[in-house]
Amino acid sequence: MLVEDLIHRFVLVKKRNPLHANELLDYIQKSYIYGELSIVEYKKLFFELDKQEAKKPSSFFVKIGSFDFEKYKLSSTI
Repeated sequence: MLVEDLIHRFVLVKKRNPLHANELLDYIQKSYIYGELSIVEYKKLFFELDKQEAKKPSSFFVKIGSFDFEKYKLSSTI
């Protein structure tokens, strides 16, 4: 699948044009998670969108270093 095909598919589903490459990145990630794209298709599209500088917003990323995993440790009942 080419980026042009991706845009066409986006328009068919969302009934509007994508506003930015970032929106297409979100769309292919969701499509991959739901099994609508193979890993090969996802990687090809991801690299094409990366060339267009598509990025996730910085607020999307969580700082794991400050998270206290021990505080939320689950007890084993098995």
